[in-house]
Amino acid sequence: MSWSAKQYVTFEDERTRPVRDLLTAVPANDARSAVDIGCGPGNSTEVLAARFPDASVSGLDNSPDMIEAARKRLPHVHFETVGIEAWNNPGPFDVILANAVLHWVPDHATLLPSLIAKLASGGSLAVQMPDNLDEPAHRLMREVALSEKWAAKLSKALESRTSLEGADWYYGLLKKHCTRVDVWRTIYHHPLAGGASAVVEWFKGSALGPFLAPLDDQQRAEYLEEYRKVVESAYTTLPDGTVLLPFPRFFIVATR
Repeated sequence: MSWSAKQYVTFEDERTRPVRDLLTAVPANDARSAVDIGCGPGNSTEVLAARFPDASVSGLDNSPDMIEAARKRLPHVHFETVGIEAWNNPGPFDVILANAVLHWVPDHATLLPSLIAKLASGGSLAVQMPDNLDEPAHRLMREVALSEKWAAKLSKALESRTSLEGADWYYGLLKKHCTRVDVWRTIYHHPLAGGASAVVEWFKGSALGPFLAPLDDQQRAEYLEEYRKVVESAYTTLPDGTVLLPFPRFFIVATR
């Protein structure tokens, strides 16, 4: 699966707001080293650098297109193309930021303690993950993918995301390794101008990726049109053409 930086930043303001809220909750410290894992096109890295201006900031992502965009955006920051599972830098880091990325990475029971181990004493792991698999937009993309027309090509796409555990599970896992763990869930209501088509455009930059990757151009257009029609029936378009897209997100700040 390939990621498009251009598509992702179509809704940059909305996608960046959660990372601002997340980093505001990270304890103030004299951070010297901060890293953005799964940095995307660098919008979250930019917020990280502003939050900790005295820190040496770096970023990583497994998408060459995202890394190219991040380097253009922040030429003074060191970025590398590597997946989180293969990232072997031992640290220590004062801040590890994982914004809208760990829901793509399996085995959180192993992954999260391994990230905590890369923190300096007093350092924080800051995580934000979409928690929206039960929302209509996600349920409908799965239903279309499992229809007779698409199932042979798209059934494996349903395995691409890691289902999140409950807040108590994450708290219990991390509290064994940390002095303080904060967990919370927020539902954002993003106003998207353009009705159902805008909802489709939003998810083309994220969750729809695994469903579109196996298809050729004509098939993608057909799948997206089927998806748009069912999305149109699930979300109310307001008189001005806006759809309010509810988007639940799960947050963790774990301090070692």
